[in-house]
Amino acid sequence: MGTADVQQAMRKLVAALDELGIPYAIVEGMALNEYGYRRVTVDVGILLTRESLQRFKDNWLGRGYVEKFPGSRGLRDTELGVTTDVLVTGDYPGDGQPKPVQFPDPAEVAIRGGGLALIPLAKLIELKLASGMTSIHRAKDIGDVVELIKHTQTPRELGNKVDPSVRTRYFELWDALQTPDPMPE
Repeated sequence: MGTADVQQAMRKLVAALDELGIPYAIVEGMALNEYGYRRVTVDVGILLTRESLQRFKDNWLGRGYVEKFPGSRGLRDTELGVTTDVLVTGDYPGDGQPKPVQFPDPAEVAIRGGGLALIPLAKLIELKLASGMTSIHRAKDIGDVVELIKHTQTPRELGNKVDPSVRTRYFELWDALQTPDPMPE
């Protein structure tokens, strides 16, 4: 399975969601790629409400999609073998424990363009920071924010759009990245 398979699986999933009129937002690695930070990813991350996930399952399970395991939020494209990780509105990023940052309703936040509905950059950064700050096991999420800032020239002012619980961390990362890398690649 290559990057082309994941891209194809994402486009196929988006078409199925659009066919049903289900609001969604592309998140995780594919969102990073859409914003210009190219990171290899082997799955599609998507944000749905619980109701939308159930509606999708009612219409598509057994018709090109199966659950990763019975009752799972995760799905697998049976044709391409690509997994879709579903993040659910109202759940909490990272360790899943209550915190000021929750997964939003895609109908309220998604930005449409290029045939996709994408999580806004500030919200993606907010979710990544909230996740990465919960556990060392989620440090990759902090790294993703660092790479986004580096690769997309994300402005410092974007920090004013993220939840106050993660704002200081954003500003710390942004400020630290303004000095040259002592060991350039």
